[in-house]
Amino acid sequence: MPIRTFLFDLGNVLVRFSHERMYRQLGEVCDCSPSEIIEFAESTGLLLGYETGLVDNDAFHAAFEKWLDQPIDKRELLAAGSDIFHLNEPMDEVLASIERQGYRLVLLSNTCPAHYEQVAASWRFLEHFDHLVLSYEVGAMKPSPKIYQAALQAIECEPAECLYTDDIADYVDAGKSHGLQGVVFESAEQFVREIESHGVKVS
Repeated sequence: MPIRTFLFDLGNVLVRFSHERMYRQLGEVCDCSPSEIIEFAESTGLLLGYETGLVDNDAFHAAFEKWLDQPIDKRELLAAGSDIFHLNEPMDEVLASIERQGYRLVLLSNTCPAHYEQVAASWRFLEHFDHLVLSYEVGAMKPSPKIYQAALQAIECEPAECLYTDDIADYVDAGKSHGLQGVVFESAEQFVREIESHGVKVS
C-alpha cells in the first residue's frame, strides 16, 4: 500500500540529545550531583508528570525549590534542563524533500513543555509538520495506546498508509500493533534507503 503520511519521533531522530548533559547542568544550577538530581526526579515521578502534562513549567520549578528549600532562578533551571539538543541536519533536508512531494507529516513525541519550546525556538524544521502529537498535551507517553490513538487520528489516512519511524524498537513495535508501517531509525542515510524501498524518493 503506498505511503501517504510519515509519522516521526523527535528525540534521536530529528534532534540528538543528552540526558547526561541535562542532569549535569541541572546539578550545576542546584548545587547537587547529577545522581542526586536523577534520584529526586525519579523518586518523585517529576519527569513522568512533566512529560504527561501533570506538571507544567511553573510546577516543575516549584518542585525543585521545595526539594532544595531555597529559591532557584526559573529561567536558569529550565535552560539547564533544556539546552541539551543538537540538530540532526540531514533529517531536516529529508523532511523538506518529503514535504515538497505533498506527503502529510506528523510528529509523535514523548516530551515536556520546556524541551518542546527549546527545539521550536532553536530550529524551524517543525514548520514542515502538519500536526504535532506531544505527550504532555495528550496526557500519555509512548508506548501507551492512548498516544497512538491520538496519532492515528492525526495521520488522516489508513494506518497501513503511514510509515512511522522511531529510534526505540519497542515504540515502533507498538505502532505496528496499531496497524502502522514502521522502521527503527538508525541514521538519515538508513532512513532514506528505507523510504526509497517504499517508492519515496528524496532529493
